[in-house]
Amino acid sequence: MPALAGILVMIGILGMLIAVHELGHFLAARLQGIHVNRFSIGFGPILWKYQGEQTEYALRSIPLGGYVGFPDEDPESAIPLTDPDLMRNRPILDRAIVMSAGVIANLIFAYLLLVTEVGIVGVPGGVQYQPGVLIAQVATDVSSVAAEAGVQARDIVLAVNNQPLGQAEAARDTLMQAIQANDGQPLQFHIKRQEQELDINIIPERAEDGMARIGVQLAPNGRLIRRPIQHLGELFSAAAQEFQKIVGLMAHTLGQLVGNFRESASQVAGPVGIVAIGADMARTDMTSLFQFAAVISVNLAFINILPLPALDGGQLAFLLLEGLRGKPLPNNIQEGVMQVGLFLLLGLGVFMIVLDTAKLMT
Repeated sequence: MPALAGILVMIGILGMLIAVHELGHFLAARLQGIHVNRFSIGFGPILWKYQGEQTEYALRSIPLGGYVGFPDEDPESAIPLTDPDLMRNRPILDRAIVMSAGVIANLIFAYLLLVTEVGIVGVPGGVQYQPGVLIAQVATDVSSVAAEAGVQARDIVLAVNNQPLGQAEAARDTLMQAIQANDGQPLQFHIKRQEQELDINIIPERAEDGMARIGVQLAPNGRLIRRPIQHLGELFSAAAQEFQKIVGLMAHTLGQLVGNFRESASQVAGPVGIVAIGADMARTDMTSLFQFAAVISVNLAFINILPLPALDGGQLAFLLLEGLRGKPLPNNIQEGVMQVGLFLLLGLGVFMIVLDTAKLMT
């Protein structure tokens, strides 16, 4: 697939995931009879809109999110403020259902994506190993003697000092032992790069933990073999296992980000980075986009449930305070907090776009 087509596919996927999130809010409100006057994908100037019987549907120019608008927030609305079907006049539980529905929609959609992927490509049926060790990643944020020597991601190390590494997990262990045992001593790597083979000399360096390293991430050189599903029960259970793994990984990643923000933040990708990764996957394996989209969908759910202003979690926090106080916070306080939160959220989005672009250029 051409690069431009891959980028367009990934932008479409991000737009779809945002639409699913907002559709969750929209349906949760409408199914309860709550008035909704706006449904927007994106922010900023309107590119396209349609005025329905009760709701204006719009596509806007800044694809960093979306929103569902209620007449309560519209000073030009003709609906009286005493209308029981206004969002503000509904019980806390009804409003909480609406606010949490976007997160729930993203989680359900992620599971359905995984069901589709498993139905197409099957379930894991073992690993087929090839000789050598895969260079899964070359470090860029720290000193990497491998990168300086010319090693690239996706290279396959077939031998070290003319000694074949073999295959499977044992090959990776052999290479790691050779690196750790030769601190400051040159090693000759015989590498396969696509259709060519070359020799690269690398001198491992002692890291802060006292171990000799070369600045790469190693993986066994193998590919996952999949087999067709045998019955519907296996389809849904296999998808559920994949979903559980993704949710667990997201929770672990979020915990790392909170616990060590400075180090973990450098590994976080923004919209441009996500599009670049997804476009690269689209060029090589379209079916892998199902799992990638599922990961992003779960990611959106986790981000939106955080108790931060302008996010669903922030709205739920306001509802919790209202339940504890017996009355809502004053409107001026809520509006001030939400405006600051929205400003910070958009600022973070712009910052991540600039950061991602700088990474791609370097």
